[in-house]
Amino acid sequence: MAIDENMKAWRKNILEHNLVGALTVLELVLSVIFLVISYITGSLYFKGVGIGLAIAWVTGAVAYLFKKKYVKS
Repeated sequence: MAIDENMKAWRKNILEHNLVGALTVLELVLSVIFLVISYITGSLYFKGVGIGLAIAWVTGAVAYLFKKKYVKS
């Protein structure tokens, strides 16, 4: 039971304090996964999804850095 409680606390801590960062990393990981799948299968659909997620990742990363630098909260 202690491990389950620790995992819940760990996830809750990340979601409460680092939600934007966690979502930015998730976008990066998903874009890499879809780009690798598109490379392996040659599918333009997966390539488009991977590129779209990469664009979303860059946009989210710029917003995250802007927030960290200019908005002290």
